[in-house]
Amino acid sequence: MSNPLDVASIASLVGDPARANILVALLDGRALTASELAYAASVSPQTTSGHLGKLTQSNLLTSLQQGRFRYYRLANPHVARMLESIMNVAAMAPPRLRPMAKAVAKMRTARFCYDHCAGLLGVGLADCLCERGHIELTHDGGEVSTSGLQFFCDFGIDLSATKSKRIFCKPCLDWSERRFHLAGAVGAGLARRLMELKWIERVRDTRALTITRAGEKGLRETFGFTLPLEEPAAQRMAS
Repeated sequence: MSNPLDVASIASLVGDPARANILVALLDGRALTASELAYAASVSPQTTSGHLGKLTQSNLLTSLQQGRFRYYRLANPHVARMLESIMNVAAMAPPRLRPMAKAVAKMRTARFCYDHCAGLLGVGLADCLCERGHIELTHDGGEVSTSGLQFFCDFGIDLSATKSKRIFCKPCLDWSERRFHLAGAVGAGLARRLMELKWIERVRDTRALTITRAGEKGLRETFGFTLPLEEPAAQRMAS
């Protein structure tokens, strides 16, 4: 069990604004280079190198050398859950008197929470699956029903092939919506399938997601809800 000094040490690491930006940039499960993380943290490459060293030594990050590049990613899902929990607590703070930034609005609509969907998209998917009896989510955990296994199979997700030490189906409290979205191996499999179908696409340099035209149609027909589309750049310029 961690003692107070261990908690204080981790809190000190995460509490630095640059290191917090580095960790949040990796919350979508991808591995990024030091240069990409320097951009995300808005600090120099030299400063980023020091931060990455501390985060790696504390087992918050892992790194992998591939060719001439070294890639960094969150060490495990526990780190991602810790960051999401901090965001949930931060969301309870008094609101700041300033308009919501466009980037934040996109994150609230759809984003990756490590390897599963969050925001309005994640909550909408979880609500639909629960209402149709395919899954059950409680504060203690989650379960996939018989009809759910068939639904995921028909949707192109083979849950029987999911063999890992991670939790199979679990709720994750959404920091922006304050309700549950679907996590665990089932949530990750659903997010991968949405990417394969090109219903969702990553937004560059952020973990926000764009709902495509195909995605808007697919979500409506398969899950019974719609989300706002990102207007194409050419269309925005013409208007």
